[in-house]
Amino acid sequence: MQTHAHQLTPGEHAKPVWIVDDDRSIRWVLEKALAREGIAYKTFATAREVLQALQQSQPQVLVSDIRMPGESGLALLNDVKQQFPQIPVIIMTAYSDLDSAVSAFQGGAFEYLPKPFDVDYAIALIRRASAEVPMSPGEAAALPDAPDMLGQAPAMQEVFRAIGRLSQSHVTVLITGESGTGKELVARALHRHSPRAGGPFVAINTAAIPKDLLESELFGHERGAFTGAQSSRRGRFEQSDGGTLFLDEIGDMPPDLQVRLLRVLADGEYYRVGGHAPLRANVRIIAATHQNLDERVRQGLFREDLLHRLNVVRLRLPPLRERAEDIGPLARHFLQKSARDLAVEPKVLSDAALRVLTAFSFQGNVRQLENICHWLTVMAPGVRIEVADLPPELKPGSAADMESNWQQALDRELAQALARGERAIGERLEKEFEKTLILRALQHTSGRRMEAAQWLGWGRNTLTRKIQELKLDPDKR
Repeated sequence: MQTHAHQLTPGEHAKPVWIVDDDRSIRWVLEKALAREGIAYKTFATAREVLQALQQSQPQVLVSDIRMPGESGLALLNDVKQQFPQIPVIIMTAYSDLDSAVSAFQGGAFEYLPKPFDVDYAIALIRRASAEVPMSPGEAAALPDAPDMLGQAPAMQEVFRAIGRLSQSHVTVLITGESGTGKELVARALHRHSPRAGGPFVAINTAAIPKDLLESELFGHERGAFTGAQSSRRGRFEQSDGGTLFLDEIGDMPPDLQVRLLRVLADGEYYRVGGHAPLRANVRIIAATHQNLDERVRQGLFREDLLHRLNVVRLRLPPLRERAEDIGPLARHFLQKSARDLAVEPKVLSDAALRVLTAFSFQGNVRQLENICHWLTVMAPGVRIEVADLPPELKPGSAADMESNWQQALDRELAQALARGERAIGERLEKEFEKTLILRALQHTSGRRMEAAQWLGWGRNTLTRKIQELKLDPDKR
């Protein structure tokens, strides 16, 4: 055990913060940050050392890595919460998968901190944990063999945190996001990590069922309720009794069924079509849509009172183009999955092929990436996937590539500059953008400035001024 006590400044907590991580560099970074802030600390390399020290004293906050030699951070979390439930525990991990996040929250963790983390954020989190009373722990769920969702992007980490926080809740959830972002995966994860996990998970796409059949699909019908109803039938609400009902593409639900759904959410009761006996809805509702429901409310296409009922907690799934750092891990996951399904050796992406994938816009999002990986597993000739093996729509120079690559490149450059802490990034990018416009227009007009200005929609004086400001010498290109 490495124990360090820093002199407290007035107003700080009397108890030290404990850090446990087998990585010496992580301990060192947090030690320096805590010392700079005047916060007392002790550091440990293993969970066993922490458990021994707990018999003598307790920390104000415990910050633990999740994967260490010997006992894991989750096991330590469980031990600490059983003996000292009042101690806030922050779990750190470099393994950014959903199940770690959910397990941490269900085990009673105060927060989930993915590595690499911002030191200032970590210190702020420690201060918040010191000041707040932690929630009582839930029961830790058994980890499945493989994560059902992956994501290191900050937006996905927020989704994972939300699923963890909701793991002991029954509240209605509205999931928004473009088609193919994995809304049903999130709904299934919310169910699997909920108190209703032992009950059924029933999904229905309200946009895929004809309007005249949707009511019967949702609520069931009695025999003779309409022509062709030869026997009574249980609807999706009955089928999901005690579990979760996932209503996908809720924005396309017809107005009259919106009224019936609103009544179920308000009263907890419904009737089969043609029925007279009320049925109790013991169901948790999770809804999803790719549409802007607020806009549909303004257009009179969606009931505002139903939106308020559904929108207790809203989760936004980011499109894949906003989480480029996840494309590589997701592609490897899907290639391995396809190889298992087809009983073949997994294909491996070359660095060049991965760069092309990462630069692609993926209008179909994660679903499109999964389909591409399945295509590659079947069609790529060798184990190693090169750029030439990629499907035509991905190859540089394709129509789809040309349409969106400049915007993606701009977006990536902006994201990287912000991550570096670069200031006045807009000014730099604006100058580079105008420089590109000017040089290309002049090339197109063989250097004729008046004509180039007309193509760009500028006056000649504007073009001349910008050339001087940008210190361009187009005659020496």
